[in-house]
Amino acid sequence: MSPIPRRSLLKAAAAAGAAAQFSWALGSANAQAAPRAEAADADPVTLDWLEDGGLGAAPGATVGVPWPKGAYRRDQTFALTDADGAAVPVQSWPIAYWPDGSLKWTAHAVSSDAGKLTLAAGEPTAPEQRVTVDKSGGTIGISTGVITAKIGRSGSTLVKSVTRGTTEIARNGRLVLIRQPEIEDEDQGAEKFERFESAISAVEVEQEGPVRAVVRIDGKHRKGDRSWLPFSVRLYFYAGADSFRMVHTITFDGKQEPGKSSGDFVRGLGVRFTVPMRDAAYDRHIRIGGEGTGLLREAVKGITGLRRDPGAAVQAAQFEGEKLADPSTWDQRVTTRLQYIPEWGDYTLSQLSADGFTLRKRTSKGYGWIGAGGGRRASGFGYVGGPSGGFSFGLRDFWEKFPAQLDIRDAHTDEAEVTLWLWSPEARPMDLRFYHDGMGQDTYAEQLEGLNITYEDYEPGFGTPYGIARTSELLFWANESTPTPEKLAEQVDAVRVLPQLAAPPKQLIKAKVFGPGLYSEPDRSTPAKAKIEDHLDFLFTYYKDQVEMRRWYGFWDYGDIMHSYDPVRHQWRYDIGGYAWDNSELSPDLWLWFAYLRSGRADIFRFAEAMTRHTGEVDVYHLGQWAGLGTRHGVQHYADSAKQQRIANTTYRRYYYFLTADERVGDLMHANVDSDETFLALDPLRKIRTEPYTPDRHALSIGFGTDWSGLVSAWLTEWEREGPKWEKARARVLSTMETIAAQPNGFVQGSGLYDLDTGRFAVAAEPVVGVSHLSAVFGLNELCAELIDLVDLPAFKDAYLDYCRYFNATKAEQAARYGTNFGTLLLFQGHSRLDAYAAVQTGDTQLATRAWAKFYSSDGYTESSPWKTEKLSGPVTLVPGSEANWVYTNDTALYGLAAIENLALLGDRMPS
Repeated sequence: MSPIPRRSLLKAAAAAGAAAQFSWALGSANAQAAPRAEAADADPVTLDWLEDGGLGAAPGATVGVPWPKGAYRRDQTFALTDADGAAVPVQSWPIAYWPDGSLKWTAHAVSSDAGKLTLAAGEPTAPEQRVTVDKSGGTIGISTGVITAKIGRSGSTLVKSVTRGTTEIARNGRLVLIRQPEIEDEDQGAEKFERFESAISAVEVEQEGPVRAVVRIDGKHRKGDRSWLPFSVRLYFYAGADSFRMVHTITFDGKQEPGKSSGDFVRGLGVRFTVPMRDAAYDRHIRIGGEGTGLLREAVKGITGLRRDPGAAVQAAQFEGEKLADPSTWDQRVTTRLQYIPEWGDYTLSQLSADGFTLRKRTSKGYGWIGAGGGRRASGFGYVGGPSGGFSFGLRDFWEKFPAQLDIRDAHTDEAEVTLWLWSPEARPMDLRFYHDGMGQDTYAEQLEGLNITYEDYEPGFGTPYGIARTSELLFWANESTPTPEKLAEQVDAVRVLPQLAAPPKQLIKAKVFGPGLYSEPDRSTPAKAKIEDHLDFLFTYYKDQVEMRRWYGFWDYGDIMHSYDPVRHQWRYDIGGYAWDNSELSPDLWLWFAYLRSGRADIFRFAEAMTRHTGEVDVYHLGQWAGLGTRHGVQHYADSAKQQRIANTTYRRYYYFLTADERVGDLMHANVDSDETFLALDPLRKIRTEPYTPDRHALSIGFGTDWSGLVSAWLTEWEREGPKWEKARARVLSTMETIAAQPNGFVQGSGLYDLDTGRFAVAAEPVVGVSHLSAVFGLNELCAELIDLVDLPAFKDAYLDYCRYFNATKAEQAARYGTNFGTLLLFQGHSRLDAYAAVQTGDTQLATRAWAKFYSSDGYTESSPWKTEKLSGPVTLVPGSEANWVYTNDTALYGLAAIENLALLGDRMPS
């Protein structure tokens, strides 16, 4: 299949005429943003580090902080102080606004570790060593006050040089790619490789200090006339730091076809720097991270363990990484024979699975390797240098996103070379081909039969990786000399767990962000509440343990979880169609983020962070004809033919973005603003429609549940951020809310015909009941709670509350209200949170009672569920561990969200 570039798709879609192009700006005449709030209470906020240790050796940290509606005007400045009241330098900027123009979220960058910090309105203190950006020459110069980096504007080199004082620590930072044009199974064929390097197409300075500077570099990997595998790299610099951070994203645009051995197979993908070597060979130090903070600590020319002893002090100094005394002061039996001691110039640590790494070294190219150790899980950290300066480097999630590798080459020469391989060239090529031949599923009828046996929605040509992406994070330090073991351990820790500041749950709740009233801090004040809290803890702990037991790791897989369990095999259904990788089905992302919002727990944040990085990149298309759509759950993250808005849903990215101000996730959300255009490219209901339908830009069939919730989340976020298309996005939010509310049956109508040019649904002439059990379980309730709070549109509120009231009602009640019942429905426990929300909004005590009744006694998990695991071992299972064979991810996500929201909304009205 020939992928259609997104630019071409949008260009064609926009060719409807100038008058229509600008109609969105009119918005809705009736739907209006809520009036400006009265000035809200804006007490200082205490910020704390998620984990112990604070900033450590990391270059800096950025945190998002929410404010109540009306608390601060958009031009408000902020000051930061430490526990003693001393001023701490901070750089602040807005990342979201309330509809009245007041600040909703602000981001704050810090570069000093001062324990707990207090943020309040005030004048910020500038750092003594501020970040400066010089854009005057052929490169972009960024100085932290400690190090200076020269960023390339074109060519292959992203980072021309990194200096500390007058000493150049590293140079020629570029991206490397190895392509293998053919892949053969077993021992057939001969391997050939092509080497590509980065080719810069655009560079932008996004922030210029004084505490934080950000540079974005875009391009592709190029060899000769061919450029492919687009990259987007951001470099982060903080005031006073001796290090910088890289966020590296690639989008796959190669060709791999099932059943064919030729194609674009990535054999290696990495980031490479050259490191000048100035010290004597015995003063050149190699450090490679092993397990924990463990290190290989060697010199290029080792003088320990020799037959002759240079002296205890000399040996100790080399092991510590200190400059050695002049060899003339050593035992001369060593000094006179230095030329006979080998110089080890090359080192490689490869992590080809989550369970093992090997380390080897050699003197130089062309000579044999010798083993230098190994272990289970390496930290992904390395260092090369000496007393005159050295370069530390690290790759986050090194073993979790295997196969990864670290190389040091030519450390015995004037220029060492270090490569951090995001995909190890020693691993098998990156094989993204679809996993089966279709099995004769050539027609929709046959494909629906396949769906009925494996739960996989197959369609020829749809299981393509073209357009999926992956983001990696790296850290680099320019050291003035070889760091002490203690300093190296701090650098290792920063690579493994990037320090993160956080606002406390009480501030999130007070600010009423992410749906006012939908979450509250854990409360064990009654036995009933304590039992639900125990169940929530059980479920999170179980999934965290299953990630480890089932080895849900790997470059493309880490961050996702499985959909369904197979009790007979004592195994998750990793190989059975739609039961395998979950791909955000029924919103486990939301469950995890709500669990974090109410608790502030670091372990939940890290789990949710990994899932957000995965689902926003791998499960969604960023290029090609399906850009802006995500893929339904399946054996491969892109395998299923259901390419839909519900998976690309911006709702799942909002939490991480606003809590961290992460620019990459911001990119993903902005890219979805025009995702309504995708309904021209693909009809999500094409296989089950009973009436003829051809996509028409003035009459696109779009559902009010899974479709609209994905679209409106992108529009709302763009509006809040005041992004480049925020006025269009605001108009889309208001006009779709108004025209959904105007339908004869409101949300119960199910879907409408949407006009791309006006951003409005046509109001149907006749009432229809079109309710699905899936409509509200991809973030609709959480979004509507936000929208109702933000937008003063009573008709929309009434329409949504009516949907909430009648989904879990009896068939007779449904028929009395709408003329017919809703048919066969599922997921009543998950929908109990809609009952709870409507009960609070309307004051209806019967709805409150029904919310708890449906939560405790409908479907999903009940109090009589086992709420425990059973131990597993051989020969029943591959590795020892545990199982809860009654746990399924759909039920987990719905139970988790219902429990959290019901406790927050109706915790004072629980049944006795």
